[in-house]
Amino acid sequence: MIIVLKKQISELQKESIRSFLMGKGYTVKEIIGQEETVFGAVGQSTLDIREVELLEGVASVVPISKPYKLASRELKKEDTIVTVGKVKIGGNRIAIIAGPCAVESQQQIMSIAASVREAGAVILRGGAFKPRTSPYAFQGLGEEGLKYLKEAGEKYGMPVTTEIVNPSDAPMMTKYIDMFQIGARNMQNFELLKAVGKTGMPVLLKRGLCATIEEWLMAAEYLMASGTDQVVLCERGIRTYERATRNTLDVSAIPVVQKMTHLPVIGDPSHATGLRDMVSPMSLALIAGGASGLIVEVHDNPEKALSDGPQSLYPSQFEKLMRDLQALSAVVGKSLERIPRILPETLSLGKGPSVATDQLVVAFQGERGAYSELAIRRAFGESTDVLPCKSFPDVFEAVLQGRAAYGMIPLENTLGGTIYENLDLLDRHQAIQVVGEQQIRIIHNLIGLPGSKKENIREIYSHPQGLAQCTEYLQHEMSHAQAIPFFDTAGAVAYVKEAKDPTKAAIAGAPAAKVYGMEILAEGIESNPRNYTRFYIICREERSAVFRSTSAVNRASLRFTVPDRPGSLFSALLVLTKHGLNMKKLESRPIPGKPWEYSFFVETELGESGAFDVALAELSELCLSVRVLGTFTSNL
Repeated sequence: MIIVLKKQISELQKESIRSFLMGKGYTVKEIIGQEETVFGAVGQSTLDIREVELLEGVASVVPISKPYKLASRELKKEDTIVTVGKVKIGGNRIAIIAGPCAVESQQQIMSIAASVREAGAVILRGGAFKPRTSPYAFQGLGEEGLKYLKEAGEKYGMPVTTEIVNPSDAPMMTKYIDMFQIGARNMQNFELLKAVGKTGMPVLLKRGLCATIEEWLMAAEYLMASGTDQVVLCERGIRTYERATRNTLDVSAIPVVQKMTHLPVIGDPSHATGLRDMVSPMSLALIAGGASGLIVEVHDNPEKALSDGPQSLYPSQFEKLMRDLQALSAVVGKSLERIPRILPETLSLGKGPSVATDQLVVAFQGERGAYSELAIRRAFGESTDVLPCKSFPDVFEAVLQGRAAYGMIPLENTLGGTIYENLDLLDRHQAIQVVGEQQIRIIHNLIGLPGSKKENIREIYSHPQGLAQCTEYLQHEMSHAQAIPFFDTAGAVAYVKEAKDPTKAAIAGAPAAKVYGMEILAEGIESNPRNYTRFYIICREERSAVFRSTSAVNRASLRFTVPDRPGSLFSALLVLTKHGLNMKKLESRPIPGKPWEYSFFVETELGESGAFDVALAELSELCLSVRVLGTFTSNL
């Protein structure tokens, strides 16, 4: 059952309810949501729910109809985000797990770990114990393989996962790994599920060869009832009459499961197909279907692999797959999970206060639920503290004063163009540097009060660009309503909530509806689906090196001015060409106080090692002034 607690409940009342339920034989889990706190109580007791309703502090009691109680959406409406080391699986992220099917040697796992880490994988996989159909096939290196896997994970900063096949191995394996993996053959090995669940560690649970979705979720229930709530489901294909592939990949299971459970779901295209050439297209299909990640087999010499060589990608194929996933992630409204680039120690902000990295504050312009906040969540994590600011200059001031460690500012939109104000602010603030970027797809929604109807809406509020980007919908579907400009999309949602008028609505992103407890009346109403915004991540100069410390920097933003004579700009740009630097963006900006004089903003790839530094020295000779606004890693 779900026990919804009153908002003003005391800790003493909570403990009294918990003790009562446990005394009746229930296992009790507290779930704190945005709107309410609930107790989930599961067990074999036949307690009359009216007894619970009478307890002090109880608002209501709702029976859970599904047999999988703890894994059900009935118990927890919000998505669970599973944390594996520093990696998060679920929500708006796509986490990629990669490595060989089996750990064959220390050199082999080190080599593969280096290549998949460089390509963008965030968790290292590798089998130390291999349950094989044939008793004569390679069974794995056992504990020795675990030691090699742990060593490789530590060297390349990646948490590790491997399969467990024997319940008695669970205590020993906890010393080496960050996430257990339950294979398809063991999905209904209930004693194994209990033993792994008792460790409380994250678990990757693969769907059985012939398991129904409900049986799969019941296996997850075993894990959760035994003690862990960090469960990741993995669709790896089911056995059918088809023999052209190793299994039949059930992509349709992903959206179905996501409606039934709050647990994240990833896909295994390697075991699903058994064929190397099919892994990449099926990976894209899984992500398009809504998967929160992939587990992919990669081997540097598949022909000589001791296990599953035909389905293992070459490192070069995996690197290409990661680039394809990067392009697709924005289309599905997600972003690739990246291993955090911020060092764990507390960092000094110079004249400002020290900010601990586990309490990072990131500033943005707008109200809570704005697209900029969504970009922050994808770049820094779902639990990051945010600081809403009234204007873009306020964001810069918050970073300079140390009230925020980082800022998230929009740079350009595919439909609206460059946000010149932020270019000028970057030019003006010498102590601020660009250290990263984030791209999100702008998906507009019609948002109103819960229970309101589209046909009753008479006024629609949004930022002028939001209204302009939804012109077709407003003209054809909402011609009976007046479009009214507002200073901010998320702010428009806040205004409609405050007005408490069911005839008013706003156009904004889904996060704004969630933040303010509003209802989405229509989804994806923008006229052009190719609507993306690219953001810059900014910080004070002394913090910039920390953010870039573990990332492969490949792009630079700079601003320069040239002499007032024919060919000056051409000569400057020729320097970039000469050194093989691919220019990605060029904008001119008027120089304040100097009528008809301009500075130039350039974004360029860094090219081969050292090429940018040489080009920068030559530009300094040609130009009146040159300033690097920042260097960062671009995955676009």
